Amino acid sequence: MSKTILLVIASTRPGRLGPAVAQWFAGATAEVAAELGVRLEVADLAEVGLPFLDEPEHPSSGNYVHEHTRSWSRRVAAADALVFVTSEYNYAMPATLKNAFDYLYAEWAWKPCLFIGYGNTSAGTRGVQMARGVAASLRMLPIGSDIFLRIADDLQDGVVINSERLAVRAGDALRQLSRVAGVLRPLYREDTGTSALESAAIVPAVLGDAAELLVLQRCCWVDEAIANSRLDLPALVESEAEVVAGLRTWSTWCVRSAGRLVGSVRARREGDSWEIGRLMVAPDQRHTGLGRRLLAFAEAQAPYGVTAAGLFTGEHSDRNIQLYQKAGYTLSTEPAPAGAVRLTKPLAA
Repeated sequence: MSKTILLVIASTRPGRLGPAVAQWFAGATAEVAAELGVRLEVADLAEVGLPFLDEPEHPSSGNYVHEHTRSWSRRVAAADALVFVTSEYNYAMPATLKNAFDYLYAEWAWKPCLFIGYGNTSAGTRGVQMARGVAASLRMLPIGSDIFLRIADDLQDGVVINSERLAVRAGDALRQLSRVAGVLRPLYREDTGTSALESAAIVPAVLGDAAELLVLQRCCWVDEAIANSRLDLPALVESEAEVVAGLRTWSTWCVRSAGRLVGSVRARREGDSWEIGRLMVAPDQRHTGLGRRLLAFAEAQAPYGVTAAGLFTGEHSDRNIQLYQKAGYTLSTEPAPAGAVRLTKPLAA
């Protein structure tokens, strides 16, 4: 299974050496990464551009108001492990790295991490020591194969000096990081352990699925009824005949596990919008990644000429809203049925 490792450049100071150190690590480990099926993705905090923490709610809530936070959340959540390239400022890590840590909470948990420190007298060890403590408090697992570069010895003219010794250390560290990420995957990816569900095909629904779809949507919309204090939700009250009618007018897809229908989504074109609806996952199959997979699949089915995807959910369905926002949707001012909100997302041409 391929892995994504996020290579975070901490310093944003003009004249910084972080990008050169990150470039060295990526180059020194290129062959090992290809061998392991690892993809290194660089996250330069100077480009990420996070202001000092400006979210009104605690990061542990996962309710993010600003798109810069949601974007950062998506990048960290998608990573299987992290490599932090950090300098040392006054015996500590850069404030920009601490700020990046503080923006999120659950996205860091149970993921292995590696530190590459650089500096003068201490080669960045004191900054890494501080950062390692913060990472551990966020339930990350520092693997202990950190690399330290002394500027006077290991860099020249702003570039890391090619060294077989350092290249071997970098490759070994990446191997360990990848190995630990595989072991920890059941903790940081809640969908792990459901390999059969991961590989289950998303297929077009047929009219014969109507009865099971009716049962599934009634199971799934109980929580929505409670959250929104109303029992007249269409998914709860419509008949099997109405479900059949929906199958005739919407493109509907479903997923089965061991013969049981456990997930579904539907979509249809309305003007320039690809309307997505009835995204549902059986209650005992939630937190497996199936909902995100179904949503992404539905978006990918949008026909040529559609410029945006749109959907509705209950105005008090906080979990749904959070899921959609993490997938790139934003709350819209377009009209919505009473008790509902509309979210939209631009689609690539």
